[in-house]
Amino acid sequence: MSVADYMQQVGAQAKAAAKVLALVPTMAKNNALLAMADALDNAREALKAANKKDLMAGENNGLDAAMLDRLQLTDDGIDAMILGLKQVAELADPVGEITDMSYRPSGIQLGKMRVPLGVVGIIYESRPNVTVDAASLCIKSGNAAILRGGSEATHSNQAIAACVKQGLLAVGLPEAAVQVIATTDRAAVGELITLTDFVDVIVPRGGKSLIKRVSEEARIPVIKHLDGNCHVYIDDEACATKAINIAINAKTRRYGVCNAMESLLVAQSRADELLPQLAQGFQEFGIELRLCPQAMAKISNYTGNIVAATQHDWTTEYLAPVLSIKVVNDMQAAIEHINQYGSHHTDSIVTENYTKARSFMAQVDSSSVMINASTAFADGFEYGLGAEIGISTDKIHARGPVGLQGLTSQKYVVFGDGHTRG
Repeated sequence: MSVADYMQQVGAQAKAAAKVLALVPTMAKNNALLAMADALDNAREALKAANKKDLMAGENNGLDAAMLDRLQLTDDGIDAMILGLKQVAELADPVGEITDMSYRPSGIQLGKMRVPLGVVGIIYESRPNVTVDAASLCIKSGNAAILRGGSEATHSNQAIAACVKQGLLAVGLPEAAVQVIATTDRAAVGELITLTDFVDVIVPRGGKSLIKRVSEEARIPVIKHLDGNCHVYIDDEACATKAINIAINAKTRRYGVCNAMESLLVAQSRADELLPQLAQGFQEFGIELRLCPQAMAKISNYTGNIVAATQHDWTTEYLAPVLSIKVVNDMQAAIEHINQYGSHHTDSIVTENYTKARSFMAQVDSSSVMINASTAFADGFEYGLGAEIGISTDKIHARGPVGLQGLTSQKYVVFGDGHTRG
């Protein structure tokens, strides 16, 4: 069977499953998620063995440290997937929710009902946990899912897919409700993003090249997130202790994630005081610093790598122990820098001035804006979504971490009692 024929078959099966899922009671969906959690727990050794094959292949193929970090599946990672399934099962089911009810002058009652999108195609790289996150959110929101993971995680994804299938069948739901594409042929992506008869929305998760390709070639609406060039701005009225702790955590908690701080901005009036302390903290983690001339003049005795920042650094998502630092005149200069060079993902201000914090929050054009908090909190789990399908930097339909509501739409519903229009 050709790739095109295979994808047509997958699409048709997903469309049929979506019609069933849209009407499935909440309890059945929750039971499916809990059955998947049990299947994952019972398959730990098989999952880790499959993941080991992917890691070995990745090392042989020269994957960098950030990609290998995203690819690795440990017991803690399996625990997190299980917890995510249970959390999504506990969340309120958005499907069928009716809101904004009001009476019109004609006497009809008008409202909005939340409904599934239909079939969601998700294209992602490296992280095998995305398979579970995507499956759980799509099922709970009444959508069928077609999942196309990266070839570097093929063994891990298929092992997880077997657990997902087991959970679906345990409660009598169609196994085609979640399909993980079996072929690693890159042509499958091209077919998936043009399946206009079957797929309702595409969600790409991965590097810039993947997002660019999907955005340019898709004939289906796309919920996209480009890169995570996140900033922390330390204001002239910041608490030094908070500023240092937040900046260190935002950069070093994990390097290969989209919510890691990639650029640190420091108010000029606090640079002499804070930059040496921050450098000392970053030095303990072996961070390479890429500094503007003013920042370079403030940091001495740094034993790690120090490089003069270029214009390219301000737009770069490193996903590595590398950090660009710039000294700015004031908050307004920081806002202008973020809006010009950032990726509209997540940006944070550290300040004790509430008025400034509100102004920063209003002016920074990002999907998440934080006050006195690490950018690491930009995450579906931390936002109470149970999991996330991705973090959208778009402005239409869904923005920020995309959870259950982001995978639904609304339709108007009208209640009458024999009403006719004159």
